[in-house]
Amino acid sequence: MDDRVDREFAREQAHLAATRAALARMRDTARHRVATGADVAGDRWTAETLGRMLRTHAKELAEEPDAPPYFGRLRFGVAAEAGEHAGQRYHLGRRHITDEAGHPLVIDWRAPVSRTFYRATARDHLGVAVRRRYGWSSAPPAPARLTGFEDEHLDRGEELGGGSRLVAAEIERPRIGPMRDIVATIQPEQDELVRADLDTSVCVQGAPGTGKTAVGLHRAAWLLYTHRRQLGRTGVLVIGPNPAFLRYVSAVLPALGEVDVDQRTLEDLLARHPIAATVVDDDAAAAVKHDIRMAGVLDRALYGRLRVTAEALTVPDGPYRWRLPAGAVAGLVAEIRRESPPYGIGRERLRSRVVGLLQRQAERRVELSGVAWARRVGRCAPVRDLLDRAWPAVRPEELLARLLGDPDGLAEAADGTLTADEQNAVRWTRPRGARTARWSAADLVLLDEVAGLIEHPPGYGHVIVDEAQDLSPMQCRALARRSVHGSLTVLGDLAQGTTPWAARSWPDQLTHLGRPTARVVPLTAGFRVPGAVLALANRLLGTLGVDVPPTRSVRSDGHLRVHHADDLDTGVLDAVRDALGYAGSVAVIGVDAAVTRLAGPLRAAGVPAAGVDEVDPSARVTLLPVTLAKGLEYDHVVLVEPADIVAAEARGPHRLYVALTRAVSRLDIVHHRPLPAALRG
Repeated sequence: MDDRVDREFAREQAHLAATRAALARMRDTARHRVATGADVAGDRWTAETLGRMLRTHAKELAEEPDAPPYFGRLRFGVAAEAGEHAGQRYHLGRRHITDEAGHPLVIDWRAPVSRTFYRATARDHLGVAVRRRYGWSSAPPAPARLTGFEDEHLDRGEELGGGSRLVAAEIERPRIGPMRDIVATIQPEQDELVRADLDTSVCVQGAPGTGKTAVGLHRAAWLLYTHRRQLGRTGVLVIGPNPAFLRYVSAVLPALGEVDVDQRTLEDLLARHPIAATVVDDDAAAAVKHDIRMAGVLDRALYGRLRVTAEALTVPDGPYRWRLPAGAVAGLVAEIRRESPPYGIGRERLRSRVVGLLQRQAERRVELSGVAWARRVGRCAPVRDLLDRAWPAVRPEELLARLLGDPDGLAEAADGTLTADEQNAVRWTRPRGARTARWSAADLVLLDEVAGLIEHPPGYGHVIVDEAQDLSPMQCRALARRSVHGSLTVLGDLAQGTTPWAARSWPDQLTHLGRPTARVVPLTAGFRVPGAVLALANRLLGTLGVDVPPTRSVRSDGHLRVHHADDLDTGVLDAVRDALGYAGSVAVIGVDAAVTRLAGPLRAAGVPAAGVDEVDPSARVTLLPVTLAKGLEYDHVVLVEPADIVAAEARGPHRLYVALTRAVSRLDIVHHRPLPAALRG
């Protein structure tokens, strides 16, 4: 038996050597093509397009050169259910690797045949005789080393499932650095979401540690692989909650061979250069500006600019005068309003139809030169003046500045929609023009709404929205405008909603996102957070006012300690020192002021600590304000004074739920004040 294992391991080592040699050859070829590609193109546009394509391919191949080139293998049986794959063996990895003759040494995990690796079971083995998983050890900068393999003879009814030691080791591996891909551990229910059709919008309600973010990122990679031509034109957008989160997940897609994905925060997406958010709204103003009713107020303010002109239009044309009665213009305006085009397109339609009526008059009298005549008349002063009176051009900044700075104009647009107190909350106390206005983050959302009413923004073929429960209705509308002709993957957890306007139900949020019929799929198996930690966090669910299922951890490992400290600083320092005795990342999480204050004592004690926005490779400890913790994971978390987190804001219990579930191995809770009631005992 041992001899057979040794021979099989030797064959695997030989395959690994051949694969690494082939990958090195592919990288060299890609670099050579980048260097020579421009010389073989026939024109400048072709050269630029070819160069961009070749550089992207070379960059993809250069990602993680020493990482394991594959994670699994399929050996199909010879029975009829194996179909065209009967008797074949396929190694599966993050990207396709071929030998010099073009024969595949590794199949991309996104290829159709790879689906069976994730879906096959002992009950329905889909033609697979043996599924093999590989174990690897890594000690950079040396290449990952093959340490062993594990076989499941599915055709004999053998299936390890949750008992796979290699899957468990990969899930529980210490989390140092950015988020990793999960191609080796994707579960069947996750794979079904990853491979959902492009025209399918889906909402993943995922509790902490269930892999919802990984599902979204792997879905982006699968869609780009499967629909390369279409999404190459329309693009894929990933929206994250903050820059720290985007840095954390930034390595996943490149590791999967995808480097041309637009990853942004919503604030970046809505940025309007040179306008920036330089002021902060008070709570009352922010609540009104993010309310869905503001969409109606802005619509009325914009279309309230239209005017019915009482003057006829007269256009001189050499010896002739062409005339259009005021009633005809009013009729055109009403007709275009019924068609509901974007405001800017409506203005151009009015110009075109006015010129059309004038042209029909002129054609009865003279011979016209067609397009040239229409262009000249459409730009003449009388037509321009008419447009400026009847359908004036509008800039978003000018409209919003006028609305917020003019009490009478705001009252007219908000009549029957906003109360007097709500109007006072958003109204500027001192009128300012568009050039001197100081804008808030909520104002940028309103400016985007107005800009979208004037002209549709460029859209994406697919948009992935993480932490979507925290978006306001107006923010949802901004994303809906960018996916009118595409699809959405919505990721979130209602229990982790921490903004004042956080969603309490997915149907309402999906309606705001423009996808009311999207399927909501819950993920309830926790792979990252240990059972003891999840059991504690689940105690909070009854206090959060949302209907979500509790999470069940698949892990029985993990470590949870609760310390009462007479001196909080000393208690935190002791917990951090203990955490540094283990492998992996460490985070100190607390209210923002406490984390800032703890930096001094920790550094004075020689603890290598850095803020979440600081780049310090020597610092194993991250000082993480609880307001930035969402979406991040650390092996060891030291949670400071839970009662302060609960008391800091209206959604303090939700924020505490987030903080508790950032630990993927060990959690220390250090407190001096009494614990919140749900955590006692």
